[in-house]
Formats: sequence, C-alpha cells, structure tokens
Amino acid sequence: MKQERWTPRVTVAAVVEHEGRFLLVEEHTSEGLRINQPAGHLESGETLTDAVVRETLEETALVFVPQALVGVYMTHIDRPDGTGATYLRFTFCGRHTASAEPRALDAGIVRALWLTPEELHASRARHRTPLVMRSVEDYLAGRRFPLDFVHTHSVGPPNGK
Repeated sequence: MKQERWTPRVTVAAVVEHEGRFLLVEEHTSEGLRINQPAGHLESGETLTDAVVRETLEETALVFVPQALVGVYMTHIDRPDGTGATYLRFTFCGRHTASAEPRALDAGIVRALWLTPEELHASRARHRTPLVMRSVEDYLAGRRFPLDFVHTHSVGPPNGK
C-alpha cells in the first residue's frame, strides 16, 4: 500500500502596527470566536506576498503593503476528533491603506479590531493559535528579513513559449 505524502499547509499572516496598536480579526472557528492576524492559505499561482495582500484585503478591507518578513513558523494543530494539520506560516509586517472601495469581509470574519500588545496578551485564551502572540513578540523584538529573502521561482510556459 502506497503511503500518502505528508504535506504541510502553507499560510500567510500580516502584522500591522499603527499608533501602538495591532490589526487583528475576530473570526468564527470550530473552537468558537477567536482572534488572529489577517491570515489565510496560499493559493495556487500566488506568491507569498500576493497571498498576504489578498488575505488582508479580504479579512479587513484594508490594503496591506508588505515591508519585511517577520518569520517563518511551523506548528501542528490537533483537533478534538483526532485529526490535525501542520501549518507552515510566513508572517509579514508592513503598513496599511484604506481600500479604494467598500467591501464585505470574508465569511466567518466578524470584524477587524486594533489591540495594544497588552490587550493582545490579556486575550491569549482567545487566540486562534500561539503564533498570534509569537508573531507580535518577534515583530516588537525587531525581527525583520528583507522581502527578497523569500524568492519565488517563476515557471514559464512549456518549452519556453
């Protein structure tokens, strides 16, 4: 019997600080209402920076401009039913601008909110994953890697055409 190849799920997240507060989303999950950075899955054909810009717009209606990579994180989440998944998360920091047009937020997103590090720390029990606080702590510690640290190899059309 052929064993299925293990593949982690690739996600992206945005750390956005403005006037000492961090942009977060409150979202419905299978574990209830949770707090997370604007984040989501990498889709086929996207670069990591394209994905984090798209996810931030979909979840907050703000345009995210990535400026640096904060870190790459791997975590495994177990589910009560015995299943689980491993996530490889690329967290970027940057600034935001307002969306040019009003838009509805992704399904499951209740609202975008801005919290201080102290408020975020006090709400740890509601974080979607431990990576929420870890990403902010790394950002506050000054961890930054240039965007060109992450390289996307573009594959052209078959036979160079």
